[in-house]
Amino acid sequence: MEPLKNGLNLLPNLNGIVHHLNSISENEDWCNVDPSRAFVGNVKRLVVKVGTAVVTRSDGRLAVGRIGALCEQLKELNTQGYEVILVTSGAVGLGRQRLRYRRLANSSFSDLQNPQNELDGKACAAVGQSCLMALYDTMFSQLDVTSSQLLVNDGFFRDAGFRKQLSDTVSSLLDLRVIPIFNENDAVSTRKAPYEDSSGIFWDNDSLAGLLALELKADLLVLLSDVEGLYNGPPSDPNSRLIHTYIKEKHQGEITFGDKSRLGRGGMTAKVNAAVCAAYAGIPVVITSGFATNNIMRVLQGERIGTVFHKDAHLWINIKEVSAHEMAVAARDGSRQLQVLSSEERKKILLAMADALEKNTSTITLENKADVADAETAGYEKSLISRLTLKPEKISGLVKSVRMLADMEEPVGQILKRTELADNLILEKISSPLGVLLVIFESRPDALVQIAALAIRSGNGLLLKGGKEARRSNAVLHKVITSVMPDTVGDRIIGLITSREEIPDLLKLDGVIDLVIPRGSNKLVSQIKESTKIPVLGHADGICHVYLDKAANIDMAKQIVRDAKTDYPAACNAMETLLVHKDLSSNSGLDELIIELQREGVQLFGGPRASSLLKIPESSSFHHEYSSLACTIEIVEDVFAAIDHINQHGSAHTECIVTEDSEVAETFLRQVDSAAVFHNASTRFCDGARFGLGAEVGISTSRIHARGPVGVEGLLTNKWILRGNGQVVDGDRGINYTHTELPLKA
Repeated sequence: MEPLKNGLNLLPNLNGIVHHLNSISENEDWCNVDPSRAFVGNVKRLVVKVGTAVVTRSDGRLAVGRIGALCEQLKELNTQGYEVILVTSGAVGLGRQRLRYRRLANSSFSDLQNPQNELDGKACAAVGQSCLMALYDTMFSQLDVTSSQLLVNDGFFRDAGFRKQLSDTVSSLLDLRVIPIFNENDAVSTRKAPYEDSSGIFWDNDSLAGLLALELKADLLVLLSDVEGLYNGPPSDPNSRLIHTYIKEKHQGEITFGDKSRLGRGGMTAKVNAAVCAAYAGIPVVITSGFATNNIMRVLQGERIGTVFHKDAHLWINIKEVSAHEMAVAARDGSRQLQVLSSEERKKILLAMADALEKNTSTITLENKADVADAETAGYEKSLISRLTLKPEKISGLVKSVRMLADMEEPVGQILKRTELADNLILEKISSPLGVLLVIFESRPDALVQIAALAIRSGNGLLLKGGKEARRSNAVLHKVITSVMPDTVGDRIIGLITSREEIPDLLKLDGVIDLVIPRGSNKLVSQIKESTKIPVLGHADGICHVYLDKAANIDMAKQIVRDAKTDYPAACNAMETLLVHKDLSSNSGLDELIIELQREGVQLFGGPRASSLLKIPESSSFHHEYSSLACTIEIVEDVFAAIDHINQHGSAHTECIVTEDSEVAETFLRQVDSAAVFHNASTRFCDGARFGLGAEVGISTSRIHARGPVGVEGLLTNKWILRGNGQVVDGDRGINYTHTELPLKA
């Protein structure tokens, strides 16, 4: 039997296979399960191969925790009715560690002074195999699962009778819910070293796993590695990218394989060879990390983790699709070209953007209506549908905001400070774009326009990822906006990410993306912060308070509270908690206010004091963002109790005091630790457009860089320009520092 070119001789029916896989879509349809993982729905029998680097630690000892997590996953799959076959490595490494210890224990001091011979690998395999199987047996027994051991050699598979008997035996074991555990019997293998001759059918446990997947008619092969999958370069290199779907035409030339496994015979080269052969014989393969505790389960749930190999991959995507990394690089290049333009040229881009939005209003609203209809059919909450809706008047407001931005003073390249350091040595501090922004937002297509306009005005490249609810709206807005970009900048300065599966890759690009701005739920913002090294600007909650002081004008209070809660309940600057001075609870003012809110359809919940006094349901938590016609009410002793409540339970967003007592108001304004604090004005004023910023990318509750509504200034940093005349430091000899402040204009 003739071996395959990459050293894998996986049965006669694999001879002559052409290794041809094409790429996965970098822009899949909107769905929870990645289309390239759709095959997992048909999986009944799977082969799982775990490598030496996974089952052992760096010191050669067993990684008991990882093996335990593996066994728990296989037990869960067994319980769910999957037929699981395990191929395990690690026997040689484990045996070597055990024999080294035994030799050390049996050696005298003089023995240890002499050079030690290398341990025989086959002896290591024999000792390690029994140790490894004893561990698997113990762990599976604790999980009430029965396992079995099957040792094989490559020569066995030349015998058709053996192959049939093997298949029958495994089928019987699987029928009994027993997990077969395979390993190559290295102790009696006739091969001196892997790849030394061309007589073998398989060369390592990766190719053994591929062979067994074919021979036993598995539906899926999972190869567990010590990295997340296949990269186009060394995984430790920050410029390397994880390849979600392997294709020969696109990836073979760009992949740089590292060293083989630190302990075993294989490594990533062996895994890729095995995966390609198995995939083209009809068995889907996923290479993923065995260090995570639940990756097998995630693969079977259709999540886009690891690298997939599939014979039909070429049907999923055009090979020329742009990757997330390429989009980020293109946005960075576009940003640098944008900065070269004059202020007037950047202004013209914004005015052209406004004109294009105005001209295409009917097309935009048509696409948006389709999104809204789908959202209503899907049963989305009214607050989400409200944020999703783009009516002509809202588009008109967006056009006005873009034109306002165009008419603003040029923000880029402004001299912020000039200092004479020494004679003819002038230092300037100037405003500068951040670089590339990644903005992730949910169900608000109007945010796309605001953010894109701010990015152009501030000279930044931009990557946008909107919610799937606004798929059509975002697509048409992106098309309209990028259509007006001049050729010198290119339309890729603003990239639209159409799949959430791209986000994990983008969040790893800390060398390309300079700032992440998540706009959405607390869950979204928290997940982003936990998943990236890139700085994150945003707020996780919008728990805004209105405090009614005892000196409040009740008629004014009614207006402010009604507006703060009902003007746009889904907004992050809407009132979520109403705090009332205890003296107001004893007069008719509070009763009138309660009646007013209930007339507006507001559902009321109370803190311990308010719920008892007003006979309303008690709130489960003060730290709650309703984003709807509902709010919490609580009675407080005085302004200091209100301040303490806000600082303890709020989200540092926007707070308001209603009072005629200016001294109390100043106390509140100074001591409340939030991004925006108002006196006798609705919290709804906390908005970039209302603040005169033209637009906003979001409202930040951070204390670093930008706080409150973030407009153009929040998307800028600075750089230092030093103009000299041949000066050198030379230990600061011969230079007289003056450090004189100069006028901004020379």
